[in-house]
Amino acid sequence: MADWIEEGSKAPAFTATADDGSKVKLSGLKGSPVVLYFYPKDDTPGCTKEACAFRDRQSEIKKLGAVVLGVSPDDVASHVKFRDKYELNFPLLADPEHKLAETYGAWREKNMYGKKSMGVQRSTYLIDADGKVAKVWKRVQVDGHDQQVIDAIKALLGG
Repeated sequence: MADWIEEGSKAPAFTATADDGSKVKLSGLKGSPVVLYFYPKDDTPGCTKEACAFRDRQSEIKKLGAVVLGVSPDDVASHVKFRDKYELNFPLLADPEHKLAETYGAWREKNMYGKKSMGVQRSTYLIDADGKVAKVWKRVQVDGHDQQVIDAIKALLGG
């Protein structure tokens, strides 16, 4: 279990497969702020609410020049169903071996009703245009998180 990547650190490079089958590289997004959010599972209540909030604010986020990427351990086929069901308008990255989540520290021991298991801790990283981690939310509460992220992007851009 890796430690969280902290604010001010260089964001670890990655290449992951998106829901459309394309490869997404962090280095290919240089010049734009990136909202990299980790969520436990496609089509579950909290994850759906979070994804739909980002979907609904997508035009605002795009106007700020930022890119949203959702990451979960689900495979591409699962992401396609989730994307299509909720008309999600940003890439979902497949991380079935949870390498990306581990790299960023989002793969953690969870304790649910006294049962310990490993899984994704709902968390978000705001990566600046130069590839540095500008803000980290380690335990995301879904309600209002989209606004927190937009406020942080505006602050990052000096607005």
